[in-house]
Amino acid sequence: MSEEQRRQLQQQLWNIANTLRGKMGADEFRDYILGFIFYKYLSEKIEHFANLQLAQENLQFAALDDSSKDGAAYISALEDAALDELGYFLKPSELFHAIATKGNNQNDGGKRGDSHNFILGDLTKILKNIEQSTLGTDSEEEFENLFEDLDLTSSKLGKTEKEKNDLISKVLAHLDQIDFNLTDSTADVLGDAYEYLIGEFASGAGKKAGEFYTPQPVSTLLAKLVTTNNQNLKSVYDPTCGSGSLLLRVKKEAKQVGKIYGQELNRTTFNLARMNMILHDVHFSDFDIKQEDTLEKPQHRELRFDAIVANPPFSAKWSANPLFMSDDRFSVYGRLAPNSKADMAFVQHMVYQLAEEGTMAVVLPHGVLFRGGAEGHIRQYLIEELNCLDAVIGLPANIFYGTSIPTCVLVFKKCRKNPEDILFIDASNHFEKVKTTNVMRPEHIQKIVDTYKARSSEEKYSALATIESIKANDWNLNIPRYVDTFEAEESTDLAAISKQLTQLDQESKATDKTIAEFCKELGIEPPFAGAGK
Repeated sequence: MSEEQRRQLQQQLWNIANTLRGKMGADEFRDYILGFIFYKYLSEKIEHFANLQLAQENLQFAALDDSSKDGAAYISALEDAALDELGYFLKPSELFHAIATKGNNQNDGGKRGDSHNFILGDLTKILKNIEQSTLGTDSEEEFENLFEDLDLTSSKLGKTEKEKNDLISKVLAHLDQIDFNLTDSTADVLGDAYEYLIGEFASGAGKKAGEFYTPQPVSTLLAKLVTTNNQNLKSVYDPTCGSGSLLLRVKKEAKQVGKIYGQELNRTTFNLARMNMILHDVHFSDFDIKQEDTLEKPQHRELRFDAIVANPPFSAKWSANPLFMSDDRFSVYGRLAPNSKADMAFVQHMVYQLAEEGTMAVVLPHGVLFRGGAEGHIRQYLIEELNCLDAVIGLPANIFYGTSIPTCVLVFKKCRKNPEDILFIDASNHFEKVKTTNVMRPEHIQKIVDTYKARSSEEKYSALATIESIKANDWNLNIPRYVDTFEAEESTDLAAISKQLTQLDQESKATDKTIAEFCKELGIEPPFAGAGK
């Protein structure tokens, strides 16, 4: 598929999404359209898989009749195979195309009319059947309650059942006309389109966007940083994974990722993350995403990860319960992050989960670099005792959805090759202005990555600071203390300015004299006293 065709697919899906826009908010119709796209993906995936199994019999899965003895036998055999390979099952009558056709009066050879067959009950049952097909199998947890946010009874879809049915039928009909091209195993076309939609929804969701999406340039930067020295990862982890986009970006940057782990507090976003994994063809056995509060109830405590990436909610509140002083994640520091700002608590949690040879990159607000109290104590311990902070990278302001504050990336490694210094990079002025947002382009990202790999110093951009110099600064990591970006104002040539003023005065007098002469010819007084003298 060409780049132009890829963009056309993205635009088609966005146009279909806008069919629902007038009915509800961006974060609400997001759940419907992404859920329907996911249902269509599952349908086409199972149909392609089954057709390959049926090829020798010269049969097509969609044409099998589960009410006939032979059809039922084939379907039963295919179900067992599909559950092992794909982790779920759909009957031919439950395929997306079948329900979309029924809803738009195209079944039984009829033509589409202005009215729609009622399909909401069938659709609700089908989505529930997908989840129930996994019960008792290895994929049960990955599909549990996956479609719970697709409430087809919601009044937001319409005042009457007919209005709701007509709207959903219309959306399904539009989606049914799009070829997801799943047979092309070399291109993740649908995955890219899904990411595009998530990004578009994030741009319209305001402050809520930060709950589920990290802008792609930031995701790319973090992914490149954690894969710089290791392209074959046994595991990658995101403790605040949102829609899973950051984890998938690491998978894309690495040559190989063994297993993907994540945890997400928001239930709706947790469902979106699991859909995102499956839709990007990550096998159900290759990811483990949990829904729970990471700081209060970590679900992967016993594991250590080769790569950790995260964009935690900035300065979120947490309990800071004194009982956590006996928790291995926090106890060695002797202090807990304040309950009004959990930034350092997330850092402590991730450092604890990081493998000895692993790399961790996390986006945080600038306050973590210089705030005192408990945060200052934790920062000092990370540098002085653990010596695991490898780099501090300042990013441009106004690059995140819902907030314009400048942010930074902290890179951690437990076994550092350069334990005597920390690299500081000031990339705050390296961006392109796009409307009201600042965007980091590939060349800006690559410059950061190249500087990090080389650990090079560049005037007004990067510098290596010794641990001793940081100690002398009372463990303050504010970037301008180490990277001098001061731009001196151009010196003023007073002699040249004096000469220019003298010349202007002479020219002004000559102009006054000319005006006075014109006034004399006209027999009127000049507009200023002393003219022409």
